[in-house]
Amino acid sequence: MDLFASLSTGTGYWNPLAWLLATVVAAVIVYLIWRRGESGYKKGTAQTTPFISGNPEPAKGMVHVRASNLYWGYLDALKGYYDLIVPAHTGVVNDYLLWYLGVTAALIIVVVVFV
Repeated sequence: MDLFASLSTGTGYWNPLAWLLATVVAAVIVYLIWRRGESGYKKGTAQTTPFISGNPEPAKGMVHVRASNLYWGYLDALKGYYDLIVPAHTGVVNDYLLWYLGVTAALIIVVVVFV
């Protein structure tokens, strides 16, 4: 087996040594960028707290975005759909498996009959 040979895939080539060389070059670049970083960083001090323009840090409840607020547009637009589909979700894996098998069987029947 030739280590320096490339595997032609029709849309390009695969050469393990080229990928290894690219990985090493990327790692060296990352290391050089990391070495230029700030060395005076101290974990657990005031340096780790966020700067909010000199204002005191707000309470956690004031900055927490709830999922119902985040997705209210989707939930409101699809309210009719969710009102029908939510009661079908029981949380029991057996029910989900039964739905999966039923839909798969129906698709197989449709494909066999109409194709």
